Amino acid sequence: MKGRPASIGDPAREAAFEVVLRVARDGAYANLTLPGILKERKIKGRDAAFATELAYGTLRTLGVLDEVIAANSSRGLERIAPEVLAALRLGTYQLLYTRVDDHAAVDTSVRLVQAAGQEQAKGFTNGVLRSIARTPAPEWMRKLAPSGELAALAFTHAHPEWIARSFKEALGPSADELEEALRVDSQRPVVHLVARPGEISAEELALITGGEQGKYSPYAVYLPEGDPGSLEPVRDGLAAVQDEGSQLIARAMTEVPVDNDQGRWLDLCAGPGGKAALIGAIAGIDGARVDAVEVSPHRAELISKTVRDLPVTVHIADGRDPGLEPGFDRVLVDAPCSGLGALRRRPEARWTKAEGDIAELNTLQAELLESAVNLAKPGGVIVYSTCSPDVRETRSIVDKQLALGNVEELDARQWAMEDVGEGPSVQMWPHRHGTDAMFFAVLRKTPQDGIR
Repeated sequence: MKGRPASIGDPAREAAFEVVLRVARDGAYANLTLPGILKERKIKGRDAAFATELAYGTLRTLGVLDEVIAANSSRGLERIAPEVLAALRLGTYQLLYTRVDDHAAVDTSVRLVQAAGQEQAKGFTNGVLRSIARTPAPEWMRKLAPSGELAALAFTHAHPEWIARSFKEALGPSADELEEALRVDSQRPVVHLVARPGEISAEELALITGGEQGKYSPYAVYLPEGDPGSLEPVRDGLAAVQDEGSQLIARAMTEVPVDNDQGRWLDLCAGPGGKAALIGAIAGIDGARVDAVEVSPHRAELISKTVRDLPVTVHIADGRDPGLEPGFDRVLVDAPCSGLGALRRRPEARWTKAEGDIAELNTLQAELLESAVNLAKPGGVIVYSTCSPDVRETRSIVDKQLALGNVEELDARQWAMEDVGEGPSVQMWPHRHGTDAMFFAVLRKTPQDGIR
């Protein structure tokens, strides 16, 4: 990593600038980079909140910002130095999306360019931003929006068109709901905590943290603000950060009726371990044991730390052929996916993902689900889930398995909240439920030769 730019006496903007630069130049993840910078530089309170708004907001609206910058630049974006482009993006975000005074947005961006060693680009940066500032934000959106209803809607709400199309197919024909889905998908999510069963209740966790009990999961607590890592129950392993949708999926895997449940449960794609920990806690109460499979040694190590003191055995193996003895009562396949359902948590992700990646993921998803079915006992339950609403990763994979005739599908809606689609599978949405856009289906392996 290159050296840190000189200070301009504005810690919030300096932190946001470095995050935006690292994401573009080094491929860093904003949600991992920003907390580290804030902690290292002891940036707290209002400065930390402002840095977060600037960094995440800039990265979330990157596609729109770049169109506006390109319309006001004498050179193509690819010919602009990374440090200068980061400052331009930060300044443009403030001009278009915040109440920051135009002069302050322009001046601080120019000073960031200078502090980054790009003295020769000060005039260029000043000129581009002043040109942008002369036109109101709604006018820029009107002028630069592409033709076509879907493309214009995607641009207005800062999404690539292919992602908007994916959401539309999953939602159905209502254009009104699509706009709401895209709008909410560009808002920062509320932090969800999970109270570990057998250790602390959601009611107790809410009282300790000042949060609010969840609407759907009996383990969920909503934390509107603050650093969850600083909370005593989280530090002590009594609670963790976990989306309420993930909690519902893990709980469903443990609650679907299974004849003669022998307590052999399997999490086939367990990294980074959130669902494995919740399943393991429930298993501890029910007298069951969980095998957790993860192909990455690093992620397997993370799982081992997360599930310590729980009845969970971690295996470093490929879920498509993990080498485990078949006959599991319950299997969860939380398949690797595009992550389109969690774009709120990775602000830059919508601009770095490619639609072409989904076909390769589909092959892996289908193979993992087939492996799960083979590992389940006759009459056993398989829960297939993704953090994506894209039908190629959800219904298409389930329907392909159903066509093989070795599973039947149960109505998963009884283990979820209301308004999750026509069924029998479940599709959650940020704008409907406040969760990530998670999907899950419940399958039962059909008995063989009359044996259950």
